[in-house]
Amino acid sequence: MANEKQNIELLRLLHLASPSLPIGAYSYSQGLEAAIEIGDVIDEKTAHTWIAESLSTVADFEAPIFWRLLQALANRDEQTVTHWTERFIAARDTNEFRAETIQMGYSLNKLVLDLRIADESLQKIMANQAEIPLPTAFAYAAIALEISHENALLGLLFSIVENQVLVCVKSVPLGQISGQRLLLSLHPKIEAIAQRVQHIADDQLSNWAPGLSILSMQHETQYSRIYRS
Repeated sequence: MANEKQNIELLRLLHLASPSLPIGAYSYSQGLEAAIEIGDVIDEKTAHTWIAESLSTVADFEAPIFWRLLQALANRDEQTVTHWTERFIAARDTNEFRAETIQMGYSLNKLVLDLRIADESLQKIMANQAEIPLPTAFAYAAIALEISHENALLGLLFSIVENQVLVCVKSVPLGQISGQRLLLSLHPKIEAIAQRVQHIADDQLSNWAPGLSILSMQHETQYSRIYRS
C-alpha cells in the first residue's frame, strides 16, 4: 500500500511539473531571451551560469514563499495565503514579470477547477484572492493532488529550470544533447535549494536582482523577440 501511494504521488507530481501542462510556460523566458540578445548567454557554459544565478534569486524569494503557501493551503489558512500571494505579486518589479505570473497562475487555477480535483474549502480560498500568481496556483494544485510539500517544491524548481533549458535549446541555440546535459548538471543545485528553502526566515527573503529587472524592462521594447518575457 505504501508503494502504491508513493507511485500515485509520483505520477501526480510528474503531471503537475510537465512542460505539457496547458498554462503557457513555453511562451515565457523570464528574462533569458534578453540575455541571449545582448550576448550574455551564448553557449552551454554561459547558459549554466545564467540559470544557476537565476535559481539563486528564486531560492531567496519565490521558492520560500511557495513553501509558505503550501503550508497555509494545507492548513486552510486563507489569511496567510492572501498575505504571501499579495507580497509575491507586489514584488514583481516589471510589467512582463507581473503579467507572466498572473497569466500562468490564472491558467493553472482554471485547470484545477476544470479537473475538479480540489475540495470546496480550497476552492473558496482561491476564489477570495484578488489575483492569483503562479506560486499560489502551483501550491493549490499540489495540495489538491495530495503531493507532499517537499516533492511539490522539487517539482516547482525543476519546472522552472526545465523551461529555461528549453529556451536555451531553441534560442541560443543549443543541441538536444547539450540541453539534457545542462538540465542534468543543475540537479544538485535544485536539490540544495530545496533543502535551504525550508529553513529561510521571513526577514531573509529578498528578490534583489537589479540586473535581471533591467533586462526584463529592455525586453519590453526589444526589436525581435519570440517570448513574452
